[in-house]
Amino acid sequence: MDLGLAGRWVLITGASQGIGAGVAQVFAEEGCHLHLTARNADNLRRVQADIQRAHDVQVVLHPIDLTTPGAPEQLAAAVGDLDILINNAGVIPGGNLHYLDEQTWRAGWELKVFGYINLTRLVYAKMKAKGAGVIINDIGNAGERHDADYIAGTSGNACLMAFTRALGGRSLDDGVRVVGINPGPVDTDRIYKLLKKRALDWFGDESRWPELQARYPLGRPAKVREIADLMAFLASDRSGYTSGAIFTVDGGITSRSSII
Repeated sequence: MDLGLAGRWVLITGASQGIGAGVAQVFAEEGCHLHLTARNADNLRRVQADIQRAHDVQVVLHPIDLTTPGAPEQLAAAVGDLDILINNAGVIPGGNLHYLDEQTWRAGWELKVFGYINLTRLVYAKMKAKGAGVIINDIGNAGERHDADYIAGTSGNACLMAFTRALGGRSLDDGVRVVGINPGPVDTDRIYKLLKKRALDWFGDESRWPELQARYPLGRPAKVREIADLMAFLASDRSGYTSGAIFTVDGGITSRSSII
């Protein structure tokens, strides 16, 4: 299926690894030019090299910490006009209310929750001015199935779900679409760290994490490609009447009323 995305400019945050790097590959396959940002410049260069070996697209790197004062404004100015923004940066740590102190909680929210909101505010204004654009927020299914052992993340994701629905509910009036994706477990380094932490909490032995993975649908997490392909479709004109919606990709975990 030709999604008609060739030649469009996409900004992907958190693009140096995991879902962000996978999303960059998929949009490059569709012929999009890329602005990639993350804190790790070396990893960004590796992603850039991999893409440019395979695809004739422009890949511009922006190594930056979006939590530093003025960083979102600096990035928005550097990328200029965009067709698509993928908010993906940020990992909120696991743990219950007693495990997480205020500083750790705030640090997690600063990049993911306020990072999404602040960059969206800047990019949305430019998209509104030209009457076109798509913003996709990579959130997470913990925002739907509230988990006391991931309390900062479940609260932050629920906040971003509300933000996405509220903004996307009216954004088509400005020619802009705002949507969200709620992945469940995805085959990245992060999910295995979370599984080991949960196995330690539940069993007192982090090496028992495969027992938790076995509970997933199909006995595995989602493939990065299964998330990235959906993002590409949602960003395309084939999904042109989609806004204010959130799509859960977790193999049915949320519908089982279970967190794993």
